[in-house]
Amino acid sequence: MDRIYAPWRIEWVERDADPIDGCPFCVLPEREDAREARIVARSERNYVLLNNAPYNPGHAMVIPDEHVEDPTDLGDATLLDHARLKAATLAALRRDVDPDGVNTGQNLGGAAAGGSVDHLHTHVVPRWDGDTNFMPVTGDTKVIVEAIDRTYEHLHAGFAADEDAVDPGDVEGGDPVEIDFEI
Repeated sequence: MDRIYAPWRIEWVERDADPIDGCPFCVLPEREDAREARIVARSERNYVLLNNAPYNPGHAMVIPDEHVEDPTDLGDATLLDHARLKAATLAALRRDVDPDGVNTGQNLGGAAAGGSVDHLHTHVVPRWDGDTNFMPVTGDTKVIVEAIDRTYEHLHAGFAADEDAVDPGDVEGGDPVEIDFEI
């Protein structure tokens, strides 16, 4: 039998029950502890959330505050803010996570989304040369090499370093980085 050790996952196993009543992308931003909710950054109309089941370390999602299923349902200001926050997320990843490439995308509609949340979100997935190896191909197993708390620190630092959109005096370790775009 093959074994993969991931001791940081014990926090997930031993967590108190936390049923989310309603859409998680609407509920999580309302929580008092943004770090625990995994919200790394916010703009006026959107926010960045770390994926709780990441494909790779740094896997984040850019999510509008407004609960819509399709980008065609967003107003121009929210759509522009979403695109700019996605660009800021790419810049933050490149600054502090240093991937070899990045995949971005949206899964729209039931068949494409695999039955997941019907709240629009854009995935931003860092990629590295060789991050797909024999494990997913032969073992049907994906190895994530970094705990999500450490990933939060990396991405938070990447956002905090954005001199064009962030006041460094407003950045604290556990609060989401407030991004201010002029729209």
